[in-house]
Amino acid sequence: MYKVMPASGRRSVRYRLLAIALLPMLVILPLLLAITIYRWNAKFDAALISKVNGDLTIAHQYLARILESTEQQLVSVGESARFRDLLAGGGSVNEGLAALLTEKAQALRFDFLYLVGDDGRIIAGARPIGSSSVRWDWPVIRAALGGQARTGIDIFDSADLAAISPELAQRARLELIPANDIADAGRTLETRGMVIHSASALLLPDGRRAALVGGMLLNRNLGFIDTINDLVYHDAGLPEGSRGTATLFLDDVRISTNVRLFEGRRALGTRVSAAVRAAVLDQGRTWLGSAFVVSDWYISGYEPIIDSYGRRAGMLYVGFLEQPFTEAKHQALLGIAAAFLVAAAATVPLFLKWASGIFRPLERMTGTIARVESGDLAARTGDVESKDEIGQVALHLDHLLDQVQERDTQLRQWNEELNRRVEERALRLQQANLQLETTTRQLVMSEKLAAIGEITAGVAHEINNPIAVMQGNLEVIRDLMGEKAEAARTEFRLIDEQMHRISEIVTKLLQFAKPQEYAGYLEPQAVADIVSDTLPLVQHLLKKTTIAVEREDSASRLVLMNRTELQQVLVNLIVNAIHAMLDGGRLAVRTFDQDLDGRPGVVIEVADTGAGMTPEVMQRIFDPFFTTKRREGTGLGLSVSQMLVTRQGGRISVASKPGKGTTFTVWLPEVS
Repeated sequence: MYKVMPASGRRSVRYRLLAIALLPMLVILPLLLAITIYRWNAKFDAALISKVNGDLTIAHQYLARILESTEQQLVSVGESARFRDLLAGGGSVNEGLAALLTEKAQALRFDFLYLVGDDGRIIAGARPIGSSSVRWDWPVIRAALGGQARTGIDIFDSADLAAISPELAQRARLELIPANDIADAGRTLETRGMVIHSASALLLPDGRRAALVGGMLLNRNLGFIDTINDLVYHDAGLPEGSRGTATLFLDDVRISTNVRLFEGRRALGTRVSAAVRAAVLDQGRTWLGSAFVVSDWYISGYEPIIDSYGRRAGMLYVGFLEQPFTEAKHQALLGIAAAFLVAAAATVPLFLKWASGIFRPLERMTGTIARVESGDLAARTGDVESKDEIGQVALHLDHLLDQVQERDTQLRQWNEELNRRVEERALRLQQANLQLETTTRQLVMSEKLAAIGEITAGVAHEINNPIAVMQGNLEVIRDLMGEKAEAARTEFRLIDEQMHRISEIVTKLLQFAKPQEYAGYLEPQAVADIVSDTLPLVQHLLKKTTIAVEREDSASRLVLMNRTELQQVLVNLIVNAIHAMLDGGRLAVRTFDQDLDGRPGVVIEVADTGAGMTPEVMQRIFDPFFTTKRREGTGLGLSVSQMLVTRQGGRISVASKPGKGTTFTVWLPEVS
């Protein structure tokens, strides 16, 4: 029963409506803002990563260009007319070549430049070579001695540098700054040098091959790294307060950088973190992200540097200070939050004012509905001050109440008429049930007669066998007695008459117990008509279930069979299908033409979606007296059906899977 809420309850509706009105501003909008800010923050970070990736690409291209131009410059020196003339001249050729190589080395900013023969002997150099056994088995030199100019990055150890010039070995020497998060924290000195190593192919006057070899040491080469930094991070490339940095690493050691350790000193000898080293040097990946570089956080990009042997020898780094971007991001977020708070503070009073104009008409309509539910169908809201949608709702409510009052009168009349029709339908259903019960008893009697027939057939077989033995032995006795048998002729005649009488009694018993063998005549039948006549016989069973019946009749051929016998077969199959679908399902009855073993015929399929059968049950399903229905079945229905079908030259088969349903297929030959 509806109960009108007290005034305090009605006031709570106001707060709930107000909460609904403010929900978009105070809940949904902040949620959307949070999602937008989250996505914006992710895109902002992605833009920073994309920028540093572009910066790293520029630095990589510059380094590649330096390698390419170094090779071109070295080839130009070797192909110059002056160099060719000095190489072909005699006498003071070495002195002239040395002077030319010294001049070119200074102009091209090479740290060493020398000419080596294919036997490893130094022919001439830009400066006195520190050792006569300079290493000459580098891949770039081997390529040049093979006739192909090549340039690459090579790592020279201290002995290789000292063999060229002790000054280069000293310049490459770096003291390492101690760090805790690296693998070999105990190492304090880096003596190797990273060199841009280039060689061009030459032919000596005597026809031997030679190589013009030049190189630039990158350790402490601050001009080289500053050029990269200026190229990548020009004056307008970064916001105010940020700064760009670039670094060359030999392995994980900074050998040339503009990152400051403190004011006035660059961070030479500091080392990269273990995480970056593992990603770039160990795994060969490009590392992009936020990293703590020496003393501050930078948006950083690292990529491996590959030497002429194809090994990861060091890293190229560029990055810019993260703090100005983080501050700008925070200021933007604070601005968004402040704007939202101002908007919310200005909107809430407007909502409160508008809400008061909604609640009063709603309270009047609530009172009207309460009166109607208490039984006053004539209650109405009347005119309201509001002329907006709420006022329209009040007018429509009164109009609906008028219609409700009218419909109530009509419903009462229809209810009386419906009760009368229900009583009539109940009476007709009762009569139909009585007819169905009669039909059911007839079906049960049919199965019982079939059971008697099977038993009688067995009894007849057991009686006929002894009679046959007796008749045979009687003839033997007559033959043995010969003429004496004439004396017992009357007795022999009486025995013959009584055995014949027994045979007649058995035949009459079979005729009674098995009427199908002596019933009606055969005539052509259309199976679709038989199915249509059969379904009403099981309609009483279908009405007790939620089984849907599907028909599909496409058979055009006629079969020769007694109509009653074919109906008996169909009833047995359909009833079994209904019993298999206790929880409802789908019963499909299909008829269609089909040839079997070259003979034209008609197929009748009865398929259900019931519980199905196991292979063991299917093997015995046509055995007399075998049943799975326990007390309800006799086990003769399918065996009788099989007998009736096979007697007309047809076949009956079954296909079933547990839980999937069962399909019985009856094939009958076409009438000839």
